[in-house]
This record gives sequence, structure tokens and C-alpha cells, in this order.
Amino acid sequence: MTSKKNNEHIEPEQKQDIQPVVTENEKTESTETKQPKHKLNASASNTAQPQAEHKEQIEKAEKQGKRGVKLGAIAIAISVIFSGGIAFQMQQKSAEYSKQIAALQAQLKNTQSAVNKDLQTIKQETIQATAHAVEKTQVVQSQQQKSIQSLQLAVADVKGRRPNDWLLAEADYLVKLAGRKLFLEHDAVSATKLMESADQRIAALNDPSLVSLRQSMTNDITKLRTIPLIDRDGLVLRITSLQQQVDTLPLANAILPEAAVVEKKAVSQDINDWQNNLLTSIKDFSENFITFRSRDGEAIPLLSPEQHFYLRENIKAKLETAIRAVYKEQSDIYTTALQTANEWSKSYLNQDSNSVIEFEKTIKQLREQNISVKYPVKLESQHELSDVIRERLRREVTVMTTEEK
Repeated sequence: MTSKKNNEHIEPEQKQDIQPVVTENEKTESTETKQPKHKLNASASNTAQPQAEHKEQIEKAEKQGKRGVKLGAIAIAISVIFSGGIAFQMQQKSAEYSKQIAALQAQLKNTQSAVNKDLQTIKQETIQATAHAVEKTQVVQSQQQKSIQSLQLAVADVKGRRPNDWLLAEADYLVKLAGRKLFLEHDAVSATKLMESADQRIAALNDPSLVSLRQSMTNDITKLRTIPLIDRDGLVLRITSLQQQVDTLPLANAILPEAAVVEKKAVSQDINDWQNNLLTSIKDFSENFITFRSRDGEAIPLLSPEQHFYLRENIKAKLETAIRAVYKEQSDIYTTALQTANEWSKSYLNQDSNSVIEFEKTIKQLREQNISVKYPVKLESQHELSDVIRERLRREVTVMTTEEK
């Protein structure tokens, strides 16, 4: 549409340009016609050829003008079409560019939001890490303050000590160790040795103010020495040897009740007692082959092999119970276990065997042993020694601070 309109606008202009050419020719012709006819006739022959040439030139000019108009219109149409294509491409590219710009803007917004989120998370993590570091620093600072206080106590303790106070601390350690040996392990011998060593440390101080403490330690040592000593290891070894002898002890045979005493009749010299003498002679003769004895009472049968095994194992178990009772100082259990083992020995073992007799004799001796001991409830010197140490060695921090001021 645009090309046609452009052509329509162009063609009149071209016609306007051509019209003056035509008018000039016409004017020339009119002027020429206005000339006298005689001039025309005279010069007709001379001017005929120029007019024809002039017409041809005019026609050529018109043709060339028309061709130029057509070529110009074609060029204009081509330029319009080319410009329209370029404009269309530019519109498409601008649309694409606008889309790309919108996508880039959206991507930029997403990136900004992600960056903001990352910044917020980093900020929170930084705040948390800072808070954790502050808490850790506070804990370390409190620990350092406590260590400083403990060092101040130690310095004050060292300042307040005397040159030989370490002997007092060592004596306190030995007394506490003696108490543990006595109350936990029931080792009176070791406790006595430890108390004697502690008394030697106190004596080395040569301090008259510690006389009451040494008196308490002497009382404790005397009590410990009066505790009866029990050879528990010896008792256990003797009971263990009895356990080993159980398998070799002989068992008793079937126990029968005693037979009644039968008086043996003798043959008399009286002829009149020939019948009694005959019966007596027949009985004496029959006893050489078969003997009949009557017994009143219950007979104890022999044990089976399985019962033999159980009997020996039960005796060993009772002796093992006695061994545990020795270490736990359970005198009732100890006595009961040995009494039961002795009764089983008398009931089922051969009492005529020397090994059985010695076995039962040893059990009787062990049963008479006393395995329970009464230990003192506490040591008198332990509390008094702790008071002395608290008074001499434990100084307050205020003492050191006042001295520094």
C-alpha cells in the first residue's frame, strides 16, 4: 500500500516536471505558427528535419523520463520493502532483547534474593559462632580464675607452713591408709605397721604441742596389737588338703545289727541226758556246714556307685563353704559346714580306717578355731590429726592478700 501511494505521489510530480517541457515546445510551435506563413513556407524545407529530430528527442526524453520514473518507483519500493524488512527484524530483535532483558532481570532478582539469604545465614552463623566463642572464652576465663585462686591458696599454704610440716602431712596419709587396711581389708598387721610409721613421723617433728596427738596414736597402736591374729591362709590350706583326701577315703560296708549271744551247750556225762546230748551233737555237726544267726534291728544297706559320687562331692562342697566363710569371717556358717561334713563322714565312711579317723580328727580341730574378730570402730588419732592439719596447713586466701597490702 505504501508503495502505491508513493508512486501516486511521485507520478504527478514527474508530470509537472514534464509539462513545462511540453508547454515550451508548444509555445515554440505557437510562436512559430504565429510567424507569418511565408516564413514557414520558406523555411519549411529547412526546419522540417530539425523539428523531426526535436520531436524524436522529446519522445526520447519522455521515454527516458518514464523509465526514470519507473526505476525510481521500483527503487523506492525496494527501499521501502528493505526498510520494512529491516524494521520487522528490528522489532523481532527488540522483542527478543526485551525477553532477554526480562529474563536477566528475573535472574538478577533471584540472584539478589539468594545473595540476601546467604548473607542472612552467614550473619546468623557468624552471630552464633561469636556467641559460642564468647561463652567458651567466659568458661576459660572462669577456669583460669579458679586456677588462680587455687594457686593463691597453694602460695598461702606454702607461706604458712613450717619447714617440717610435710612430715605432718605424711603422717596423716599413713593414718588414713591404716584405717583403710583395717576397716576394708581387716589387715590388722599392716594397719599396725602404718600407725607405727605415722607415730615416727610425728616424733620427728619434736613439737611439744603434739603430745596429745601422739597419745591418741599410742592408744590406737595398743588396740591394734591386741587384735587376735588369725592365720586364714593356713586354715584355708588345711581345708583344701581335706578336700583332696575325700576321694581316697574308704566307704563303710553294710551295717548290720549285732547278733544275740548264743550259749553253746556241752555234752553231759549223764546217760539219762542222752537225748539232749544227741541234739547237741547234731547241732554242733550241722554248724560246720550252715550257721543261722538271728539279729534284731534294721540293716543299713550299701550305697550305690552314683550315691558314692554324690556323697564325696557333697563333702567337698561343705568344705568349700567353710573356706569362703573363713575369708568372710562368718563363724556360724564355718562351724555348720564342718559339722555337716563330719556327720556324713561318720555315717558313710569306714570308721576302722586310719585315714578316716585322721580326717574326722582334723575337722574337729578346725571346727574349734575362732575366725571372727572384733575390730575397733574408728581410730582416735585420725580425727585429731585432721584437726591439727586443718589448723596449721589450711590458710585462707585473705591472709595472703592482707600481707601483700
